[in-house]
Amino acid sequence: MEFNDVILKRESVRNFDPKKLVAPEVLERILEAGRIAPSASNYQPWEFWLISTPEMLAKVKPCYERQWLADAPHILVVTGDEDQAWEREDGFNSLQSDLAIAMHQMMLAATNEGVGSCWVTHFQPAMLRQALGLKDSVKVYGISPLGYPREGFISRTVIMRKPLHDIVIYR
Repeated sequence: MEFNDVILKRESVRNFDPKKLVAPEVLERILEAGRIAPSASNYQPWEFWLISTPEMLAKVKPCYERQWLADAPHILVVTGDEDQAWEREDGFNSLQSDLAIAMHQMMLAATNEGVGSCWVTHFQPAMLRQALGLKDSVKVYGISPLGYPREGFISRTVIMRKPLHDIVIYR
């Protein structure tokens, strides 16, 4: 798929076919897109959790109680360790920027593969942290279901974004 087509086609899918698993090699390509993402000083302070087993899905899905998430056959959890991230002299820690780039690259890769995703940050972090057994310095940045849209899924036809003249300042 042409890069601009991938960008334009990426959308938040909230209607998954729970019976249609994503092939391991497709999931690997999606995860690889996160692995090669840029990070400040190339510290790569991340871990990507691919939740696919029924046991782990049962522990992770309750952290965001929406039926559409319950139907997803896979859940990607993006975590990072603040202690492993680059820090600027004024105290700025690059963790959130690094994780956002990696997560976005994986979501674009999913789109390229025809796999639906949806960036979710409104989840119960304590429940998710406990399910994954994370240490205190590790932050859960976001989650995304991964799966194929259910038959009959209607893709958006109009991208609802502000026009360039409202957001770009030319000087």
